[in-house]
Amino acid sequence: MQLPNNKKIYFASDQHFGAPTPELSYPREQKFVAWLDEIKSDAEALFLLGDLFDFWFEYKTVVPKGFIRVLGKLAELRDSGIPIYFFVGNHDLWMEDYFQKELNIPVFHDNQEYTFGDKTFLIGHGDGKGPGDKGYKRMKKVFTNPFFKWLFRWLHPDIGVKLAQYLSVKNKLISGDEDVTFLGEDKEWLILYSKRKLETKHYNYLIFGHRHLPMKVSVGKNAEYVNLGDWIVYFTYGVFDGENFEIKKYDK
Repeated sequence: MQLPNNKKIYFASDQHFGAPTPELSYPREQKFVAWLDEIKSDAEALFLLGDLFDFWFEYKTVVPKGFIRVLGKLAELRDSGIPIYFFVGNHDLWMEDYFQKELNIPVFHDNQEYTFGDKTFLIGHGDGKGPGDKGYKRMKKVFTNPFFKWLFRWLHPDIGVKLAQYLSVKNKLISGDEDVTFLGEDKEWLILYSKRKLETKHYNYLIFGHRHLPMKVSVGKNAEYVNLGDWIVYFTYGVFDGENFEIKKYDK
């Protein structure tokens, strides 16, 4: 895919809308919608790398209440012809086909590879990758188990959503609150994971979310690991102009 002149590809992750409460989340939602409105003029594509919501579960006929402005703006961008790609995170891993059917936005549950111009990308949320994150890996096996999902679906949404929202905020394995400082290149498990992936195939950029810390680290010759940060503390996003990738802060 060759980018047209003056067009860019945008990346964002870990908005966690709905946390810690819908009321306190609302200003962050407004800020994100303003950013989406701003990039509409030059976006060739938009990648959302997971945890857009602090909790999301799709019952057969019900989805969580709220987020209408965010969903509406995404629909507007998509209807204008801008491709949007959504990567499931650990907070919205129960996403199924709602985005695909209602917004025409494909949903991915694992890493995907892309080529833009002469640059290659490996893109994903990043949860459960690499040598660490062991507690979450065990929890994810439970959460993605079909029997557990079937049991949860039988809870009334008023009960199920409230329970999940409580756990999402309180449980550090789910919330990610335990990962708030840079651990060093030799201990950052997504950096280690990126280096391991490069042993079998080269990528110019390996882009993830999940860690909530914006960073861009060289992991090999012409290869960089990128973490996009979040829209809770940093309000950062990634942008690729066809030649270079930058992490920027939205401070309006």
